Amino acid sequence: MQFFFEVLIAGLLSGVMYALVALGFVLIFKASGVFNFAQGAMVFLAALTVAGLKDEFGLSLWAAIPVAMVVMIALGFLTERVVLRPLVNQHDITLFMATIGLTFFLEGLAQLVWGSNVRKLELGIEDVPFEAIMESTGMLVSQFDVVAALICGALVAVLALIFNKTKIGRALRAVADDHQAALSVGIPLQHVWGVVWAVAGIVALVAGLLWGARNGVQFALTFVALKALPVLILGGFTSVPGAIVGGLIIGASEKLAEVFIGPYVGGGIEGWFPYVLALVFLLVRPEGLFGEKIIRRI
Repeated sequence: MQFFFEVLIAGLLSGVMYALVALGFVLIFKASGVFNFAQGAMVFLAALTVAGLKDEFGLSLWAAIPVAMVVMIALGFLTERVVLRPLVNQHDITLFMATIGLTFFLEGLAQLVWGSNVRKLELGIEDVPFEAIMESTGMLVSQFDVVAALICGALVAVLALIFNKTKIGRALRAVADDHQAALSVGIPLQHVWGVVWAVAGIVALVAGLLWGARNGVQFALTFVALKALPVLILGGFTSVPGAIVGGLIIGASEKLAEVFIGPYVGGGIEGWFPYVLALVFLLVRPEGLFGEKIIRRI
């Protein structure tokens, strides 16, 4: 039973990091209705920028992070101005294809500037058993996973506070509910969209730092976004709480499946089990646990 809980806790902590990546999708989709396929490339670019500033320019971690944050915020505003704004009122597939193009552009730009070599990123958080938990419960829980989950949780709490208690947060909710109504009361859509893309850039930076420290800063970071898709399907594309709950479900289920089902099917189940779970979930509740149910009358 102790081993079961060790696997479960490890999965839940990984799920929080999945939820952080999914949060970037939710913010942009909720505000503008655009599915930002480039979120994974933004994670890669952010992590590679920090690692490149450290390796090439000798900056410390705490000097490189603010510089990278400025880069990601500027990227968010530029993306809204150059990519999204000219395509306002275009068909959804047009916007989706634009973000696919943005994905390849960012991937190429990141490797053009910083190279394609795998880089090591040290955050000062060791991936060793958390002594306090081990001494009190006897369970082996990674210190890195615990700290990463706390960082992700703190970021989500700050974003929730901003979106619920500030003027820009109220504007975002208004834009998400009805674009035309928001325009009619004087809310500038372009300004709100620019802020949301900038926030998505900051979220990508945090996700890139954590995943880069765990797996190394490499091109494979772009595929982290693909793991967020099952999270979004389970939680709903427009719900911040849904991204969190979906991330926890995916993280826990993939770890438990890999450990307890994997040996019977040859292993490797962790890579595809979340997508099978999401496919099954689509058949039952396609709008997600927290998504708005769409009713069409003809």
